[in-house]
Amino acid sequence: MKYKVLSILFASTLLLTNGVMAKNYEGKISNSSGKRGSGANTPAANCSPPSTASEMDLNNVRMLIQTGGDMWWDLVSTPRYEIPKGSGNTALFAGSLWLGGEDQSGQLKLAALKFRSEGYDFWTGPLNTETAEITPERCSDFDEHFRTTRDEVSLFRSWFECNADPDCDVSEQEEFENYSIPSSITDWPAHGYDYGSYMEDTYLAPFEDIDGNGEYNPLEGGDYPRYDLDGTHDCTARQVDIYGDENLWWIFNDKGNIHTETGGEAIGMEIRAQAFQFSTNDAVNNMSFYNYELVNRSSYQLTNTYFGFWVDPDLGFAQDDYVGCDVERGLGYCYNGDENDEDGGGATGYGATPPAIGADFFQGPYQDSDDKDNCLCANNYTAAIADDGIPYDGLGVGYGDSIVDNERLGMRAFLYYNNNTSNTGEPQTATQYYGYLRSYWKDNSHMVYGGNGTQADNTPPYTNADYMFPGTSDPVGWGTGGSVMDEWTEVTAGNQPYDRRFIQSSGPFVLAPGAVNNITVGVVWSRASAGSAVASVDKLLTDDQKTQALFDACFQILDGPDAPNVSVVEMDQKLVLTIENPSTSNNYLEQYSEADPFIIPPDSLDGVELTDAEKLAYQTYTFQGYQVYQLKDASVSAADVYDETLARLIYQCDIKDSVTDLINYVQDDEIGAEVAYLRVEDAANDGIVKSFEVTQDQFAEDDKALINHKTYYFMVIAYAHNNFKTYSQGDAQSLDGQKEPYLPSRKSASGSIAVTTGIPHINEPEAGGLRLNSDYGDGIPVTRIEGVGNSGIDLTLSDASINEIMSGEPWFAEELTYEGGASPIDIKVIDPLNVKAGTYTIYFNDTTDLFDMDDATWTVYSSNDQIIAESSNAISIKSEEL
Repeated sequence: MKYKVLSILFASTLLLTNGVMAKNYEGKISNSSGKRGSGANTPAANCSPPSTASEMDLNNVRMLIQTGGDMWWDLVSTPRYEIPKGSGNTALFAGSLWLGGEDQSGQLKLAALKFRSEGYDFWTGPLNTETAEITPERCSDFDEHFRTTRDEVSLFRSWFECNADPDCDVSEQEEFENYSIPSSITDWPAHGYDYGSYMEDTYLAPFEDIDGNGEYNPLEGGDYPRYDLDGTHDCTARQVDIYGDENLWWIFNDKGNIHTETGGEAIGMEIRAQAFQFSTNDAVNNMSFYNYELVNRSSYQLTNTYFGFWVDPDLGFAQDDYVGCDVERGLGYCYNGDENDEDGGGATGYGATPPAIGADFFQGPYQDSDDKDNCLCANNYTAAIADDGIPYDGLGVGYGDSIVDNERLGMRAFLYYNNNTSNTGEPQTATQYYGYLRSYWKDNSHMVYGGNGTQADNTPPYTNADYMFPGTSDPVGWGTGGSVMDEWTEVTAGNQPYDRRFIQSSGPFVLAPGAVNNITVGVVWSRASAGSAVASVDKLLTDDQKTQALFDACFQILDGPDAPNVSVVEMDQKLVLTIENPSTSNNYLEQYSEADPFIIPPDSLDGVELTDAEKLAYQTYTFQGYQVYQLKDASVSAADVYDETLARLIYQCDIKDSVTDLINYVQDDEIGAEVAYLRVEDAANDGIVKSFEVTQDQFAEDDKALINHKTYYFMVIAYAHNNFKTYSQGDAQSLDGQKEPYLPSRKSASGSIAVTTGIPHINEPEAGGLRLNSDYGDGIPVTRIEGVGNSGIDLTLSDASINEIMSGEPWFAEELTYEGGASPIDIKVIDPLNVKAGTYTIYFNDTTDLFDMDDATWTVYSSNDQIIAESSNAISIKSEEL
């Protein structure tokens, strides 16, 4: 096992604490006054503060994650949650965990973090399972993130399995050329030091134990970080997976030193954290996710325990924000308090129709065991919840499912506070942090419904409230003891927009020694294409349903065919895009095929029983074609390609078959009906091409000709098709057909789908007066050595071949030469800048039926008989551009 050891030298912990102050962003304050938490702190390990930060930018979010329990900022003054990626706009400033409870003597134990303004409550590394202690050396050892990707783990497993298979030759597999096991797999911190004075947990980072011996050994056993590569893991079990397309895993604790941020007594909590992203073509591309596995290493039981997720949202300009929550969804969110988010305080504003951002508290800790299957039915709320149409997923999961003691608390409290030192401002003591977790203000008064949540803003009789600014999302009064209340938002309260922070929490529950809990949070960002700032909140609520569905599906996402790699040839007022699928792509040689495990095939269709093969076909998508989009700018992501204000379809090609229009029918919860989306229209069925000439700017209003030295933006996606039976809304006999026959790329073979840029320009000056003797699409003369047929192409013999035939008996030529663009095979110039002189020979091998060619393979040889290209398996020559 290998850990990176960081050597960090500081004059003293006090010096660092004073040097790294609260965020110094305009309008942000550092609270250094007030009493510290109750009770004296116990001796600590004197660990140095965590210092490592890692950036993630797999999808449309570029964010910074710290190892010390906080994230989204640079520890000085700059927000680092940029969305859209590359836009310069940021939506969040900071976030972290808050944890608190009382021991058996009523002593408060608490750990929390905001801006490290007074110091730290969290340090890196695993705790001793017997003493809940840690050494400074082990803190330093674990001051890092362990980054993995699902693709590299999947490739490792394939490589290992090939090595173990006597029928598989690794050297013959293109995807394994020059392969070496990445350090992210070999250095995976699967085990702690479970001996001597360390006595750490044997098992730390989760791994797939292929050989079942309980030891992590990728070299000999094929073990790997525990991604659910086959979608077979039970996500209701208490064993944690590694999630996402890209993942950061790290471990921290609250016992590495004295709690100088809150002054609270240490709990003895070990926290195994993950931050992860998915690269997709929908709203998930604008999301990020976080999972925290919390282990109580202390020897005492905590009661009235709360776990919370604290967020400081700075939505562009920080001083004009509103916040609110959705009780049904377990969502806390931030939106702009006016209709224009201007620049200010060093931040770039989002402008008109500003977005909204929220944190969805998917699951919290386990509810206290009581040998019952509990339901969310206090005060007879069940009927009202059912009538409302949206289950109270935000309150928790596992309720009423006939399983005993699997209930998980959701968001049970939401409280906002201001960036000031008032009674509703920044917490300054451990008891105030703990109060905020329970919806109590700094003066220990319970939040009440209405106004700004204080008694001073309301008239008696007061109604205590657990959720602040819920709008109308609590129609049965879950947060008000069953009292159904009027709408309550920042707007109804008459608030002025300002710099807000909020804490969403879960509890109370009993935390036993050794207890393991899990918190999962998703951050959702949405922006309406038109309308007010509230329109973005409405879209946020809709998009959040997708995050909940993703969580319910154990974060399993159907891949779709990988988007191809794209290269650009830049010419005078012209661009040529060329696509290629690398061997690591799941669509290499256009061979993508994937079964959707969430499509449940029927036993029979139209009265005919389905075979196992037919049931598999009912679930399976196969590659169909490519779509090329011109984008408005570099900030447009794959999730935006169906918005014509941001992306315009400029080319489309598909395989030769009978598939034309593809329409997806998607349930819209807001209108309670299915909405039809036309995704492919009038498909040509002319076969696959791999290069595309661009001469027009589809976003130009008048003259659409490309302008030299102007940057243009493009994205190419692949799409698959599954239409075992056609679905139609108006035909009762077709309702068991495929509602979503179109499945686009959600990622590329190397990560997110890239935006490709091209700048047309005259080529001659850059190559010392280079003169182009060909253009894109020019045909190449071809000589037929042997073979028959014309592939449906009009043929034109060269003058030389005609003269040879007509020269006399036997009126025959052994080898025929055709004019460029008029030969039995269609060969053309796609990159005029790199045309190489030479003679090339193409051989086709018809493997079964003579003259069929549908299962043929091909090989291209250079003039010295070297293979320069070949197919690795049978493909359709009719759909392959050579």
